[in-house]
Amino acid sequence: MKAAILYGKKDVRIEDVPKPSPAYGEALVKVKVCGICRSDYHYWKHGRIGDFVVEKPLILGHEASGVVEDVGEGVSHLKPGDRVVIEPGVPCGRCRYCRIGRYNLCPYVRFMGTPPINGAFVEYVTWPADFLYKMPENMTFEEGALIEPLSVSVHAVRRAEVTPGSSVVIFGAGAIGMVTLEAVKAAGASSILVVDVDEWKLDVALRRGADAVINAQREDPVSVVKRLTGGEGVDYVFEASGAEKASYQAVRVAKRGGVVTLIGLYASDEFQYPVLEAVIKEVDIRGVHRYANAFQPAIELVAKRKVKVYDLVTQKLPLEKLEEGFRIMDVGKEKYVKIQVDVTS
Repeated sequence: MKAAILYGKKDVRIEDVPKPSPAYGEALVKVKVCGICRSDYHYWKHGRIGDFVVEKPLILGHEASGVVEDVGEGVSHLKPGDRVVIEPGVPCGRCRYCRIGRYNLCPYVRFMGTPPINGAFVEYVTWPADFLYKMPENMTFEEGALIEPLSVSVHAVRRAEVTPGSSVVIFGAGAIGMVTLEAVKAAGASSILVVDVDEWKLDVALRRGADAVINAQREDPVSVVKRLTGGEGVDYVFEASGAEKASYQAVRVAKRGGVVTLIGLYASDEFQYPVLEAVIKEVDIRGVHRYANAFQPAIELVAKRKVKVYDLVTQKLPLEKLEEGFRIMDVGKEKYVKIQVDVTS
């Protein structure tokens, strides 16, 4: 079977690898579609993300959907032919975080496409059946491959405890920012502002239901938000850009008693932050690390058409051209929100 293997920085090779067989409790999935995540790009560009270093050849990819081809012993809820979405993080199931339901914090989690665990830019994968979710008939494989990023936003909205009728600012209009826009709309937010530096993405955000947008290259987001809210700020802020300046501004635009939820990953472990303002305003700052118990709710949101994700796919590439997708992200001249790979037609 074909696999896209990362050997080092900017070195992806399409090679033949042995087709796996499912072990006890696993299923063999023929991968249909896999999206390119920003983390995949970072591994391709830098060969690492923090302490996770590509030290040996690695198959990337974790935003995947496909079809069950075979099941191992002990699997009763799936059968060959079932269309499924893959949840890429498998926790230990025994630590205290797993036992209280916050399994995304499990220190022993195995995550697809993260060293040393191979991912889904390959024709077939075996994966624990408990982390495979059946896709409704009205869901496409492209939509199925977007359930993973949508689950991040579903988890973020839960962490923030968004209430109906609330006001929201979202920093970042990339794929995560766009699905966060969908998730806060579904949660009942009544006023949503989106901040980015790309006018094209801001236009997309307006078409997708943002009430207003702010181009941070032309205007100061803090001043604009304060003006639009009578100096008060907003109830909830989601930082999905990974820009240090945006994280700083997130505290500034939150109202007293507001909530700032950090989704983006930052280049630096430490940077200047308005801590005193956060203290005086009693702003809650909450981190988001992937998701827990979010896949089934995300699937239902898409299946019931309460959120729209299918039109976020701006490029579709064959497996052989995976590296072209990374280069689109690297150069930044071509308009894109989500690039997906058609692994097997």
